[in-house]
Amino acid sequence: MAGNKPKIAFVGTGGTISSIGRDALDLVDYPDSGSKLEVDQLIEKFDLVKEFVEPVPIRFKAIGSTQIGPKEWLELNKTITKAAADDPSITGFVVTHGTASAEETVYFLSLTLKIEQPVVVVGAQRPASGISTDAAINLLNAARTAADPESRGMGALLMLNDEIQAARDVTKTSTLRMQTFRSPDFGVLGQVDGDGVHYYRAPLRRRMPDTEFDMVDVTELPRVDVVPCYGGSDAVAIEAYVAAGAKGLVSAGFAPGLLTPQQDEAFDKFIKQGVTVVQSNRAGSGRVPNRQKLNERGFISADTLNPQKARVLLMVALSKTTNVNELRRIFAEY
Repeated sequence: MAGNKPKIAFVGTGGTISSIGRDALDLVDYPDSGSKLEVDQLIEKFDLVKEFVEPVPIRFKAIGSTQIGPKEWLELNKTITKAAADDPSITGFVVTHGTASAEETVYFLSLTLKIEQPVVVVGAQRPASGISTDAAINLLNAARTAADPESRGMGALLMLNDEIQAARDVTKTSTLRMQTFRSPDFGVLGQVDGDGVHYYRAPLRRRMPDTEFDMVDVTELPRVDVVPCYGGSDAVAIEAYVAAGAKGLVSAGFAPGLLTPQQDEAFDKFIKQGVTVVQSNRAGSGRVPNRQKLNERGFISADTLNPQKARVLLMVALSKTTNVNELRRIFAEY
């Protein structure tokens, strides 16, 4: 590629995209029996990326995404923030990540980062050592997306399978298929093909860098748990989570946001004791309407956020306020 190449920082957290299995046909057992490359090693393995960008590898962790949670989100925020401040010539960031929890990490980053540069989270469905791995093309397309000027202002993004997804809306929908990531109600933001990065829509909800949440000096997020709803579910999980110190609960209720009588009773009790409860649904898509009865009882609607995304937003929001009206505003804006 002629001319100056954009400088892209690659922050490596591990995941399938960095995994090395026993052989090319090890597409299933590699998380248990294989190893993981550090991000600089991953770039060397798929060095075509150097023809498009100047890579700046930043080792973070080389782990599976089942090991990434609130503590790592805060550390990742600090790592990216520091790198952007230390080197203003960085055009964008790529975060390599396992697909299991990537949707939660990307949403946290989109809510909390204060940098102007694009941030693209990328993973793979097949390990770097696997036959027909998608690691190479995904890594390259993530770099191209992070380098594209149109990616600025879109919030943190997730790139897989040639598709650019919004942090708020994207979710993993298939265990092994390449087209696993979907934004069920709203669709992709854009696509990356051989001739470039192509955007077709932009997110409207508030996103990095223009948010009210600054996490750089935060060392711990409030505990928030997700309570599943199913036929005959009772109050045992709710009682246990509150006893463990939960400051907030996300109810993954029946669509469009309904609960069993036992759960209704338990949530009412704990809302009166100061526990924040957000009502989501288990359907995988669709809004939880602001029903009058839910509002009167002190519930907060998750809107279209799935339970795991609602948990991320509630953890971040509770670090700022516990006022129910403020929390309702936050869930309406983000």
